[in-house]
Amino acid sequence: MARRPAGPTSRDGGRRGRTSSAIGKIAPGAATSPKAPAPKPAPRPAPPDPNLVLLGEFGRAHGLTGEVRLKSYTGDPQAIAGYGTLQTADGRTLTLADVRPAPGPSPDMLIARVKGVSGRSAAEALNRVALYVPRDRLAAPEDDDEVYAADLIGAAAVDEAGTLVGTIVAVPNYGGGDLLELRPPNGGATALLPFTKAFVPVLDVAQRRVTVVAPEDLFAAPGEKPADDPG
Repeated sequence: MARRPAGPTSRDGGRRGRTSSAIGKIAPGAATSPKAPAPKPAPRPAPPDPNLVLLGEFGRAHGLTGEVRLKSYTGDPQAIAGYGTLQTADGRTLTLADVRPAPGPSPDMLIARVKGVSGRSAAEALNRVALYVPRDRLAAPEDDDEVYAADLIGAAAVDEAGTLVGTIVAVPNYGGGDLLELRPPNGGATALLPFTKAFVPVLDVAQRRVTVVAPEDLFAAPGEKPADDPG
């Protein structure tokens, strides 16, 4: 499965590594399950400096004391707290005082406390604020199969003939390895594709493009359950 480097060391920074898992080893249906349409979030401000790497993004406030939900893009989700001062797209600097796993199944969702932020109103003001770190504070990927998650998000996914399949909107991990969440060219529900060499044979980070081997029904809506399905 895809590697998830741990800690703010030479193997962190939200890098994703493809593995050589064969297509036949992926459980049918589970790897490419379409997701239900979700409300369109407000667009994230573009970072003021292209050399900034996205490490995380705040969500809604948690409780009344100033805590806030945080989606982490670092290899070890809690390692985001070890980077010291982080930058926002509008030039502010923020420091995470403490993080812990958020309730629920997603390992990259945290509950964070930010230095200088107290009370629910101040935490609510952080909603949708993205956190960046200068690229020169991160170690370079060790090989061609590792890439920063931030460099994948927004990249075009094309087939081997160069035809656009979709756009990468997220790189989630639900405990079984990294996935590429793809949105079809004309919009609609997204679908998930394993981030392995079998499904993603070519990475072209410089051109913001990846080549994927996707099933024809990648974006097909789930069919009705059989009458004898106990689920």
